[in-house]
Amino acid sequence: LNLTYVLTSKRKLAQLVNEKRVNGWDDPRMPTIVGLRRRGYTPEAIQLFAERIGVTKSDGWIDYSTLEGALRDTLDPIAPRAMAVLDPVKLVLTIWDEVMGAGKLDDCNAPVHPHHPEQGTRHFKIGKEVWIERTDYEETPQKGFFRLFPAHTNASGQAIAASKVRLKYGHVIECVGATKDADGNITEVLAKLVPDTKSGTPGADSVKVKGVITWVGVNDAVRAEVRLYDRLFTVEHPGTGDKDFLNELNPDSLKTVTTYVEPSLTAVPT
Repeated sequence: LNLTYVLTSKRKLAQLVNEKRVNGWDDPRMPTIVGLRRRGYTPEAIQLFAERIGVTKSDGWIDYSTLEGALRDTLDPIAPRAMAVLDPVKLVLTIWDEVMGAGKLDDCNAPVHPHHPEQGTRHFKIGKEVWIERTDYEETPQKGFFRLFPAHTNASGQAIAASKVRLKYGHVIECVGATKDADGNITEVLAKLVPDTKSGTPGADSVKVKGVITWVGVNDAVRAEVRLYDRLFTVEHPGTGDKDFLNELNPDSLKTVTTYVEPSLTAVPT
């Protein structure tokens, strides 16, 4: 069994460990049982993967996405949900004080699992300022971008109205624009609150939107360190031919970022 972007040679894997190119045999990038376990793989996911690929007498390469798909299909029915913002930029709701009251926080809630109400409810608050993903805003978006963008004129000279999106489990907002620093980097995204559109209220469907974005409230967000793991190698078939497999290592296979997560995750055991 050969997986793309993966080495299964014990000698070569030992070299990665001994030369400290990975953080031990249980590094989540390693194709070892302990590595897969740390990355979140379950026995059921690996069994489903084996069932899907079947048995063959000839050698072949199995695309790594097949393994990832088995994991998603196994976890989706059982995994609790939570919101996190990995590359945060602040979103300021410009008329929040006028509509909701100065300094007021609004209670929001969401199911722990969308298909299993018996698992309970998560609680968090929304206020004038929230964190959103930096990629959820574009000044001049491409066609098919349904997140935040201000009113603008597209490449064909057509006037495009500002977008409206829903903050997931929260209110509908309309994009106003963004503020930038001296170098042109976006420091804040600005949007107007659309009154009486909070999820779960009678007016929730009064405004139709195509985009829904995740967010975390500035007031109750929890800072967290997140490790983003990518494929350990940059080529589909590492260690084949005359090339040195060490030169095929992915230099960006691990990134550590400081993020914001919703308060419910403080109860998750470490």
